[in-house]
Amino acid sequence: MEKIEVSINSKHTIKPSASSTPLQPYKLTLLDQLTPPAYITIVLFYPITDRVFDLPQTLADLRQALSETLTLYYPLSGRVKNNLYIDDFEEGVPYLEARVNCDMIDFLRLRKIECLNEFVPIKPLSMEAISDERYPLLGVQVNVFDSGIAIGVSFSHKLIDGRTTDCFLKSWGAVFRGCREDIIHPSLSEAALFFPPRDDLPEKYAGHMEGVMGPSKHWAGPVWKHLIAASRALTSGTTSTRLSIAAQAVNLRTRMNMETVLDNAPGNLMWWAQAILELSHTTPEISDLKLCDLVNLLNGSVKQCNSDYFETFKGKEGYGRICEYLDFQRTMSSMEPAPEIYFFSSWTHFFNPLDFGWGKTSWIGVAGKIESASCNFIILVPTLCDTGIEAWVNLEEEKMAMLEQDPQFLALASPKTLIQDTD
Repeated sequence: MEKIEVSINSKHTIKPSASSTPLQPYKLTLLDQLTPPAYITIVLFYPITDRVFDLPQTLADLRQALSETLTLYYPLSGRVKNNLYIDDFEEGVPYLEARVNCDMIDFLRLRKIECLNEFVPIKPLSMEAISDERYPLLGVQVNVFDSGIAIGVSFSHKLIDGRTTDCFLKSWGAVFRGCREDIIHPSLSEAALFFPPRDDLPEKYAGHMEGVMGPSKHWAGPVWKHLIAASRALTSGTTSTRLSIAAQAVNLRTRMNMETVLDNAPGNLMWWAQAILELSHTTPEISDLKLCDLVNLLNGSVKQCNSDYFETFKGKEGYGRICEYLDFQRTMSSMEPAPEIYFFSSWTHFFNPLDFGWGKTSWIGVAGKIESASCNFIILVPTLCDTGIEAWVNLEEEKMAMLEQDPQFLALASPKTLIQDTD
């Protein structure tokens, strides 16, 4: 395949279509306030073989459908003010249309993940994008291949978690198809009632939380085990005790007594379930570390994140409980040697199906090269055949090199899996 080139053909700003009532400022929740505005990306690939496919009309309809969808999800078109609320909804969503100089079938056969960042408007975890206080909460890039379209989305975690992204994209697809009954109407007021924002939030807490999606305990165990092995190989000969932490993102919506009320509420309604393993020179070798013991740790940490636990987070009284948790995290992070924390997030219950009328998504791409100090994260994505998952593993270079040489870890993967250097 020749070198892939992506040419931007047009740039737009998509705003909510006319609303019958004035759009009111949208309050952030306390959990939104605690979350940094880092961008997460997703690229949805749709091969299209229809010979009478009307590309100009399709592009125009996508823009119009996005505008109509933003009328329902209008906070996504605004800008954050003072880490308290969202306003200025006329600022809109940056929207790019691009041409890719290759056939989508050829691209999907090779899956050059290093190209994925070219298919989104804002690179993953980009710090440059958020240097402007008026950073967008959402960006879209529609990439036209020969025989296919890839929709690239960059969403800021300041407001948008996995469930929010899933609801928004499914609703955009429903509007585009003309299937109004499939639109997921967001609940825009409930979340801030349960987790009210603080206008006196200390700076040390702002942006402290990071997160992506949902729990991944069934697949996190094997990956965590081999991450521990890679870490121990790099620190062999040391006698100090060190913590290895597997933090799994869990969805508060499904774990609280008011589940039906918050189910379609946008925002960062997620938390971290942390499984902690103490490693020292007396810890069994990794070959003797039983997978079932790690899975039990992971299961136990998720079970603790139940409705009773999250009830203590609600209302103004919940602020103190959350601060206690954050102070504990700060204390643990200052330990010597510093604990190794691996963030696990599962997309296996989201984005399926995302129907724009072109058939099933052929592939869900996550990210190309990540330039961030927050390197240790693993995202699990469903495969088209539904018989396995793709694990998108991002690590420091040395640790990744050890993992790529681990025959037991590689044996977990399909023999067709390509491990590519994104440098």
